[in-house]
Amino acid sequence: MLEPLGITEFVEVVYRALLATPGLTTAELANQLGRSERATRRAVAELEELGLASRLPGRPVRLTPARPDTAIDLLVARRRTELDTLQHNARALAAQMTPHRQPDELLEILVGQQAVAARFTQLVLGCERELLVFDRPPYATDVPAAEGDLTARLQERIEVRGLYAPESLEYPGALEAARRAVESGEQSRMHPRVPMKLAIADRQVALLPLVLEDMVASALVIRPCALLDALVALFELLWEQGSPLLPEQSGGATPSDPGLLAMLAAGAKDESIARQLGVSSRTVTRRVGELLDELGARTRFQAGVLAQRRGWLASE
Repeated sequence: MLEPLGITEFVEVVYRALLATPGLTTAELANQLGRSERATRRAVAELEELGLASRLPGRPVRLTPARPDTAIDLLVARRRTELDTLQHNARALAAQMTPHRQPDELLEILVGQQAVAARFTQLVLGCERELLVFDRPPYATDVPAAEGDLTARLQERIEVRGLYAPESLEYPGALEAARRAVESGEQSRMHPRVPMKLAIADRQVALLPLVLEDMVASALVIRPCALLDALVALFELLWEQGSPLLPEQSGGATPSDPGLLAMLAAGAKDESIARQLGVSSRTVTRRVGELLDELGARTRFQAGVLAQRRGWLASE
């Protein structure tokens, strides 16, 4: 029982013997326990030093045990003070370490959708300057809750850049949510080949899927290292290749169907466009044809080029 306090088994045996029969001499204790008088004397000396036993007046010297509750409470308090001092010294020692991280501190593996969602929320709320995001389904977090967290950070003047995959707009209400994000200050672009989900906070920590086949079941947390630098470079490269999520006015005429143009520029399929706009695929096909006629284009790709020239897809 007393081992956590650093008391050996035999010393505790001697203490228990005194509790059972107070007033024994060291020789009587040794005889009762079947141990040498020398070993018993050393155990008694340790008990006296710990305050668990004391000597009674008179000769021969007899021993009396201290009350277990009072004596052990004092020992626990003493040990707690020693541990507090040890913790303080450990922190002081850690402060003298170099800031370089060990290899096993650069990467962290998260398992389970709940753990991934919690870390994403922590990353968003802990960001101080800049948040870079590859947005594509599936989502580990509740979408409205995540949107609320991002909106709150935008209001705190955190720079947020989101690069969306076309599949992101297939969810009901996704286009309207994207519009709200842009209105709140998010810089939003789309790219037809967003490779994975990714979030980078302050270029100091990144969160990305561990397995691309199931992007919400596990994740990898990456801290400053060459791999994090490469992820930032990948984001910047695709960001430059992306097109604005929503058409922007840049002087001159404006498109007759800006929502349709935005989704076409993102590479969204007709079925996804129909769901977002709340119309049939046939209506989408007709409106795409009208938009091509308006631009004087023969293909969707050519329509994108011409729309860019007119300033309908102006960069930020």
